[in-house]
Amino acid sequence: MPKVTIDGVMIEVPEGTTILQAARMIGERNKADRHVVPPAMCYYTKLKTSGGYCRTCIVKVSKGSDKDPRPMPKPVASCRTNVMDGMEVQNTTDPALIDARNGVVEFLLINHPLDCPICDQAGECHLQDLSYENGKEASRYEFERRTFDPIDIGETIKLHMTRCILCYRCVKVADQLTDGRSHGVINRGDVSEISTYISNVIENDFSGNMIDVCPVGALTDRTFRFASRVWFTNPQDAHRNCDKCCGKVVLWMKGAEVLRVTGRKDQWGEVEEFICNTCRFEKKDLADWKVEGPRQIDRHSVISQGHYNLERKQALLTTPAPNVPELARNKELKER
Repeated sequence: MPKVTIDGVMIEVPEGTTILQAARMIGERNKADRHVVPPAMCYYTKLKTSGGYCRTCIVKVSKGSDKDPRPMPKPVASCRTNVMDGMEVQNTTDPALIDARNGVVEFLLINHPLDCPICDQAGECHLQDLSYENGKEASRYEFERRTFDPIDIGETIKLHMTRCILCYRCVKVADQLTDGRSHGVINRGDVSEISTYISNVIENDFSGNMIDVCPVGALTDRTFRFASRVWFTNPQDAHRNCDKCCGKVVLWMKGAEVLRVTGRKDQWGEVEEFICNTCRFEKKDLADWKVEGPRQIDRHSVISQGHYNLERKQALLTTPAPNVPELARNKELKER
């Protein structure tokens, strides 16, 4: 099997593995090495032919292989480039590559509006993370940004084309998971857009998965819009017997109320198993589900703030309240 070294970390992978997949294997093997994993906005493991659109996952190949050690002359998309034996890759250790990735992010943000305060995707938006790590303080774009009016593409999905970065994930979902796809990309170049075909609406059983795979706030859940911020909700793993899908979901709750239902995502932000619209939109009663326990949220996410596992929550509930007069006395002594 070929061996590849990414930012000084070596791993042996099966033949046909891409650089991005190899980097994720390193990250899964040791969380301390997750810096070797390139960002990805369009690639999705479970969607065939995805990847190669956004170019955020570009890396520098400083050594092609043991047989041909010449470096590749330009940055390559790690989601579409296969590993070769002896290959050496730089993801975060080459300043020129970081500058190139910053340029890609700048292009992605040319038309994307700064409406995070009112966007339902805020707090779980991959573009927010990417722009924080690789974005610039100000845009150099001087021309008029393109804008679109939000439209309903069905009873449960709202499309904000102004926010779309044309990652094609929703189109792949419609092609590979649903019957009778009625939306796609129309026009070409800088006037390309996601749209439905001549007043058709999206109303098939697995269409809600387009919301889960969208990395930005272009496709949002109409049944959850403006109901709450995600960091004010309590995500719980739950399941039910469903004859259409696996029935394994995350319930986003506020008290005993189920505000929304989503698929379970892995550490790379990808849905583990796609769910049907019945589970997603029609089962909002807690009695419909068997709750397994709190969802484990990655500590880098704002959603993790204020969420505890059961042992930690129980410890907080049983800890005696502090002596308020004593705390005030200690504060007074410190000030003196």
